[in-house]
Amino acid sequence: MFDLAPVSLWLEDFSGVRELFEQWRAQGVGDLRAWLREDPARVGECTRRLKVLRVNHRTLELFGAEDQEQLVANLDAVFRDDMFDEHVEELGQLWDGSTRWSSTTVNYTLGGERLDIQLNASILPGHEQAWDRVLLSVEDITERSNAQRRLAIAQQYAQGLFEHSPVSLWVEDFSTVKELVDGVRASGITDFRTFTDVHPEFVERCMQEIRVVDVNRQTLTTFAAPDKPTLLRSLDRVFRDDMQGHFTEQLIDLWNGKLFQQRETVNYALNDETVHVYLQFSVLPGHEEDWSLVLVSLTDITARKKAEAYLEFLGKHDALTKLRNRSYFLDELSRIERKGPWPVSVIVADLNGLKMVNDENGHAAGDALLRRAGEVLGKVADKPACVCRTGGDEFAVLMPGADERAAEHLLARLHELVELNNQFYGEPRLNFSVGSVTTRGGERMEAVVHRADQQMYEMKRAFYANAQHERRKR
Repeated sequence: MFDLAPVSLWLEDFSGVRELFEQWRAQGVGDLRAWLREDPARVGECTRRLKVLRVNHRTLELFGAEDQEQLVANLDAVFRDDMFDEHVEELGQLWDGSTRWSSTTVNYTLGGERLDIQLNASILPGHEQAWDRVLLSVEDITERSNAQRRLAIAQQYAQGLFEHSPVSLWVEDFSTVKELVDGVRASGITDFRTFTDVHPEFVERCMQEIRVVDVNRQTLTTFAAPDKPTLLRSLDRVFRDDMQGHFTEQLIDLWNGKLFQQRETVNYALNDETVHVYLQFSVLPGHEEDWSLVLVSLTDITARKKAEAYLEFLGKHDALTKLRNRSYFLDELSRIERKGPWPVSVIVADLNGLKMVNDENGHAAGDALLRRAGEVLGKVADKPACVCRTGGDEFAVLMPGADERAAEHLLARLHELVELNNQFYGEPRLNFSVGSVTTRGGERMEAVVHRADQQMYEMKRAFYANAQHERRKR
């Protein structure tokens, strides 16, 4: 079955990559993707650790190799150029603990021909600890990718096919808007931006004077309208609120003679949901003098905006605990270093017993304990203080403008919330080793965090020493 499979199959040994990962973790590497992009040679180091154990006949055929030896000897010609980013992502998925991963990437035949491929990989059962048996399937999707590229070009042409366009299209009459703008110009106004700032009612009037000639089917879907007449009767519900600022910029561009425009803006559907759109505005040829025929295309980018907001959240937050992450912590340290306010108190907390919970009950139980820690710490501090997860079981609270007394009050609150949490959840119990310090005159924030760490480590050593003593007594 392996040799006769209709797709390219590779059996590889990733144990060398695992060893390399362990070395990097020991060196303190946290974000593998950033680490690899910082020095592309590290990707090459990973690649050199891979061992190809076996490939099937389809692989040799696909890559134009006479035998496995020839293919393995020329892997640098197969894996190159465009595949760097996807290879970094594949390694990142492995680093994050995935035993299965996939990607759409690019390889090359030994003859130099580009191959668009769909890669699917899985660590075989029983080899999850060593990664010494990994099965990869490579599907040639070059034709499909070429077709997709051709389709993208065709879609640009299809924008002229109004009714069946995949984006919202509006044909509008801006002739009255043109008359209003010309009237302002004729009155001697030269600074139109200042005029619109002083007279927002003029912008509102212009919005009201837009006459919609026609819309396409996709517009009805985008704006949750049952039919064209309903939509056209309800334009005051579509063009309102946050849209006014964007429309002001559109008017200013028109004032300056810019008859083709692109921008992101906001409209509203008839169900009152916000619709983020990418707007392309063009006065059609032959109507430049009166703006009586304008084509507006609106591409719904609401999903993208939500994704961007989520990615922005992930960039500053820890996905498991929902607390701020280490990157935010370091940025906030730098900001406080520059701007204060002083004094600053720093509390470092380390979750005790996490490894034992992971070992005895599994990582799902450990994650649950970390989420409980996030619940407690998230409630313990109010702005301007911030709580961050700085490592696996490590947390920090930054308290700008807070002295020792404020830090003591927060610690007391922390102990109360921990006790309440333990009463509610029971075992395993939530327990922190804590270090709390306040800045001294002229002290760097790095030194403050270090002092807090030292206090926390003292408490942690005492905790585990006492736990060991209790076990021996039993």
